[in-house]
Amino acid sequence: MDKSKLNYGKTFLIGFGFFGISVMWTLYNAYVPIFLQAGNPAFKATGEVGFGLKPGLTGFIMTLDNIAAFFLLPLIGVWSDRVWTRFGRRMPFILVLAPIAIVAFILIPVAVGMIPVSLNGQTAQLGGPLALFMLALGLFLLAMAGFRTPVIALMPDLTPSPLRSQANGVINMMGGIGTLIATLGSSILYKMGRITPFVFGGLLMAVAVVMLFIFVKERRESLVAAADEETEGWSALRGIKRVSPEARRSLWFLMGAIFCWFVGYNATETFLTSYGVSVLGIPTGRAALLMGVASLAFLIFAIPAGYLAARIGRRKTIITGLIVFGVLLLLNFFLRNATLIWPIMGIGGIGWALVNINSLPMVVDTAASDADVGTYTGLYYIASQLAAIVGPILNGHIVQWFGNDYNLIFVVTPLFFLFAILCMMQVTKGEAKLA
Repeated sequence: MDKSKLNYGKTFLIGFGFFGISVMWTLYNAYVPIFLQAGNPAFKATGEVGFGLKPGLTGFIMTLDNIAAFFLLPLIGVWSDRVWTRFGRRMPFILVLAPIAIVAFILIPVAVGMIPVSLNGQTAQLGGPLALFMLALGLFLLAMAGFRTPVIALMPDLTPSPLRSQANGVINMMGGIGTLIATLGSSILYKMGRITPFVFGGLLMAVAVVMLFIFVKERRESLVAAADEETEGWSALRGIKRVSPEARRSLWFLMGAIFCWFVGYNATETFLTSYGVSVLGIPTGRAALLMGVASLAFLIFAIPAGYLAARIGRRKTIITGLIVFGVLLLLNFFLRNATLIWPIMGIGGIGWALVNINSLPMVVDTAASDADVGTYTGLYYIASQLAAIVGPILNGHIVQWFGNDYNLIFVVTPLFFLFAILCMMQVTKGEAKLA
């Protein structure tokens, strides 16, 4: 095999893991906040039953996946580095944990279906359904957090180092397709029954796991590479010290910017369906399409976003994206229009592509050498993961403090985008390096 060229067929097959994960996470983020809040008098969700929780507690529950991932991802990664079976070292985690995640995922709407209409939103009297719901939620989150790292690790395990950026682009495209299918399909499927999108998502994940198992074979020699990476891991802090004081200062401002824009984005992502249902009166199944419009625009503009950054620079491209998305969302705060929200989210998805596609390359290219790429990639995920924990909790409480006004997410997101822009103005490193 020519190691100077990417094996697109194999990379697409590895991408099925990301595809399945994206499908399930998209459905989870779209419907679980509605199930948690339906029945609350301040949350208008016609025809829906739920547990009547307030936005603040809902926001906290929606961060549990990120909290689990923050602790489990590195632990499972180290564990999977140190084992080898006849199925490989990553595959056993996928084969054991994926079925648990699928079953737990399908049990989520089953628990909601146990709520009598007469007890809708009466949390104190819903002990049985709530217990099953939280048990299913907990199992799903732990299983997903557990097998996500092995799925992610398959790509660098099976891809030569110089080709990993290209492979990552293919993997992200597969994830984007999964998100798109989930959002577009769920609108139709939800009309057939609350459980239908969840069964659909579970089946797609099962197909993805089968594809991985049949067509993706791990190599025993990858253990040697893992041992080398483990040795390098001890020098992570030295990797930061190797750069100049100016580069370190630029890096910390970049980390601050990433944290701020992900906190802002999480406000919209977590509560957009709640806004659509409660404020605009959009049916639950159709409200899930709102993020789908943004995801489609993101998917289409992902490659052009990289080319634009090569032309005008990454920092300018990111700031442009933050301004475009932020201004549109702020405009929607005043409009509150069920028709205009669709083009706003579509154009906003283009702006988000300008930001998200170029942020990780900026972080990595702040490194003093390619030997420190893993360290800087880790810093990126620490900043984004912390934002994913803080964002929903903070944004949920903001909505709750101001009388359950979900329209406030269109002020919160631009505000944090503004903070991110102020941080980006201080960033002086991270542009593409000359070959």
